[in-house]
Amino acid sequence: MISEAPAARDAMDFDVVIVGAGPAGLGAAIRLKQLDPDLSVVVVEKGSEVGAHILSGAVIDPVALDRLLPDWRADEACPLKTKVTRDRFYWMTANGAIRLPNMLMPPLMNNHRCYVGSLGDLCRWLAPQAEALGVEIYPGFAATEVIYGESGEVRGIATGDMGVARDGTPKASFTRGMELRGKYTLFAEGARGSLSKQLIARFRLDQDSEPAKFGIGLKEVWQIDPDKHRPGLIRHSFGWPLGNATGGGSFVYHYGDNLVAVGFVVHLNYSDPYLSPFEEFQRFKTHPDMRDLLEGGKRLSYGARAITEGGYQSVPRLTFAGGALIGCAAGFVNVPRIKGVHNALGSAMLAAEHVAGALAQGRANDELAGYESGWRGSAVGKDLFRVRNVKPLWSRFGTVLGVALGGIDMWMQTLFGASLFGTRPHGKPDCATLDPAKEHTPRTALKPDGVLTFDRLSSVFLSNTNHEEDQPVHLKVADMALQKSSEHDVFAGPSGRYCPAGVYEWIGQGEDARFQINAQNCVHCKTCDVKDPNGNITWVPPEGGGGPNYQGM
Repeated sequence: MISEAPAARDAMDFDVVIVGAGPAGLGAAIRLKQLDPDLSVVVVEKGSEVGAHILSGAVIDPVALDRLLPDWRADEACPLKTKVTRDRFYWMTANGAIRLPNMLMPPLMNNHRCYVGSLGDLCRWLAPQAEALGVEIYPGFAATEVIYGESGEVRGIATGDMGVARDGTPKASFTRGMELRGKYTLFAEGARGSLSKQLIARFRLDQDSEPAKFGIGLKEVWQIDPDKHRPGLIRHSFGWPLGNATGGGSFVYHYGDNLVAVGFVVHLNYSDPYLSPFEEFQRFKTHPDMRDLLEGGKRLSYGARAITEGGYQSVPRLTFAGGALIGCAAGFVNVPRIKGVHNALGSAMLAAEHVAGALAQGRANDELAGYESGWRGSAVGKDLFRVRNVKPLWSRFGTVLGVALGGIDMWMQTLFGASLFGTRPHGKPDCATLDPAKEHTPRTALKPDGVLTFDRLSSVFLSNTNHEEDQPVHLKVADMALQKSSEHDVFAGPSGRYCPAGVYEWIGQGEDARFQINAQNCVHCKTCDVKDPNGNITWVPPEGGGGPNYQGM
């Protein structure tokens, strides 16, 4: 470790500091400058460029984008070109697929006003919109520390030091991080953000909420035979290859130049430690329908990301002295619709309006109480309230009965504005749902063929993931002895299966087993931070600019 006290950081002062250049961060920045062009606003982004770490399905509901930038459709550079034309739902079996009539679907599940595209590309388009208004955007700099004032209020963030060796000593290239100080700081880090997690713990923001819940979403983009391409067709399914007790499902979206986004979501409250979301995704592609669709095509990209799934009852208190949580950092994903972009933008605009109002009154570094008290009555809160029971019913009763009950509940909300179930609790956090390995049978591994199905390392290659190797490992194991005695000995090493990038391995057998972390493979999905059975792994940002460099995701 560095033996001498580090040099003081240089500092820059702004009216508003925003962490994360996803849709929420960029949306907040744009709205702030629309409300007051004289505000100084900075966005710091850990990816090498805007969009590098962005991954989503994505079928995007434009309701919030219409409010933020009403003329976006007229801009030829905007990447949202494919409007949804056909919307299908299926129950999958090993060799077949039963289509569910659209008339059974609650109206709020309708996607026909939505657009299919790349969320990363949308963020790449939003960034110059923000810069044209005077927003400063700094990609390649990871926010690693929250700056607090004398009374405990948030005063901004510090970016991580660059050029630190694996043993913690400074290299010849060492550069001290910067302090970005703000009158208000908005945290838009996405699901399981590292600083957001610290803030939730420090200010006890979740003390009156249900436990946060998550899924893992895995995605590939394929270019397929033009004769099979159906622009605007979107398809969602549940069932095979997952069992009834494991929540999740698939999506297949046709858009662009013969492109298909193929994705698979597994709820992280699963109980079988032998389950591998990555392998179930690969297995899904062997279904006759998928094999026929992808045959003759080419896989272009791969990625994975944790998804917030707790919804209405898991949203923590959003505000604290000096700042607020926005977007997926707060957990605004609508689970049955598999959509969060509209709520990320909606929450960002709402927060921006309260920040601008506070600054206009001469306030600074206090709590934005109006944002906290107002979100549940906003479009964001109303959107989540109507679907609040879908996830807990699915978890409690399994896929077949749980999905049916969730559908009934959504119809009740639509027709009568009320629920038969009240507001259901979620129960245990995802880290506490694994059974001991002795209660389950190891699964037969799927052998990849390199044409339709693939292994982790070739998939990570397509994510363009890169980290400086000589830097401290950014996956922190608090107690290595506990990792061996529990994660390995009791749960049979699920980290090697829940990680979609081959980061974790147990080398050797029995008492000689050793936990190996291949940090350079990490695609920053944050699943380990959620699913380790002891909460023993903490994900922290590596050196800025590291990680995946997603294109078209």
